[in-house]
Amino acid sequence: MFDKILIANRGEIALRVIRAAREMGIATVAVHSTADADAMHVRMADESVCIGPASGSQSYLHIPAIIAACEVTGAQAIHPGYGFLSENANFVQIVEDHDLTFIGPSAAHIRMMGDKITAKETAEKLGIPVVPGSAGGVPDIETARKVAAEMGYPVIIKATAGGGGRGMKVAEAEAKLEHAFRTARSEAKAAFGNDEVYMEKYLQKPRHIEVQVFGDGKGGGVHLGERDCSLQRRHQKVFEEAPGPAISPEERARIGGICADAIAEMGYAGAGTIEFLYEDGEFYFIEMNTRLQVEHPVTEGIFGVDLVREQIRVAEGLGLSFTQDDLQINGHAIEIRINAEKLPNFSPSPGKITQYHAPGGLGVRMDSALYDGYSIPPYYDSLIGKLIVHGRDRPEALARLARALGELVIDGIETTIPLFHALLGEEDILTGNYDIHWLEHWLAENMS
Repeated sequence: MFDKILIANRGEIALRVIRAAREMGIATVAVHSTADADAMHVRMADESVCIGPASGSQSYLHIPAIIAACEVTGAQAIHPGYGFLSENANFVQIVEDHDLTFIGPSAAHIRMMGDKITAKETAEKLGIPVVPGSAGGVPDIETARKVAAEMGYPVIIKATAGGGGRGMKVAEAEAKLEHAFRTARSEAKAAFGNDEVYMEKYLQKPRHIEVQVFGDGKGGGVHLGERDCSLQRRHQKVFEEAPGPAISPEERARIGGICADAIAEMGYAGAGTIEFLYEDGEFYFIEMNTRLQVEHPVTEGIFGVDLVREQIRVAEGLGLSFTQDDLQINGHAIEIRINAEKLPNFSPSPGKITQYHAPGGLGVRMDSALYDGYSIPPYYDSLIGKLIVHGRDRPEALARLARALGELVIDGIETTIPLFHALLGEEDILTGNYDIHWLEHWLAENMS
């Protein structure tokens, strides 16, 4: 059993890990940059260590400083949260080389799923349905034209090392292919230092469905249903819910079973998310995230399990505290991501919080590191809070979300809260009739 773990992250996810560890009787170490000296995760942890200046590259991404913090505090394991080093296979290897435990999957599994082409090939071998596309990287425009002609337009070009929408371009017709191909490669090179791209059939109106999986590291695996994350802006999720309003129990059981069997066959350890595009009753693999997701609370809400606690258990070699048969969906949960951004352009809005009041009541959860007087630094991601609600069904969850939003107060900065007030007045949101393009179209019409 671990006596002490270090959280290699900041903000609300660091608090999330601290809370789970404390309930398990495990001491925690917070690391922080100079800009985060007064952050809530630093205040709540049992110990804290400054690991560098404000820049993420010199602090939260500075591996030697994180390892040193473990050595000086006696922490036996590292929880990476999400973002930063959470899917860095080299970091995992270094952690293990220093006789520490990484609370997450192996370096080999992170590498396997971190490269989009290898991930897709692996998924196919494991029986996971995939989007029709190129058999590996596409080296030049001539090859791109052949692949596109075989699949049919529209097509999407994606960076093999991509993420967050960078290095991703759509070509609706052959006349637009060359420009899209060259732009995707250029963006990929600038963002990831790797200009390799691959191609897939571009689906017209898909939903973004992701399946939460968990491996015990001993050849066992389960799924915890799906989340619908289709409401996105520039490929960044803003509204997530579980279960998906468009997924039937039969479809859930089918795709969930496929995913659980796949991670069991892989020998995967810990939390993971297998992401799909879903259209006309078919699922198409996009990628696998080998970490805890930002939106994990909605899954916790409908199953009543603590996913961080399970991560720690698996890392300790204890396995999962439940079986697939134990997992029964209870009600509906929704999460909205609240960012420190100014509408309508979504420009960053750091600054001092002059008043903060979190909503409460039955079925309401607010994951945030905010407090009155806290100054949000300009150096990191703009996510400042996640409002999660749970109800007996989707209408009750939506009503609870509207009520909780009305109670939420964040003054002193601009936030995206008004966006969600507006969205809850839209019939398509209330009926669940949306796809991955819906929000972009709505924003163009209402916030341009």
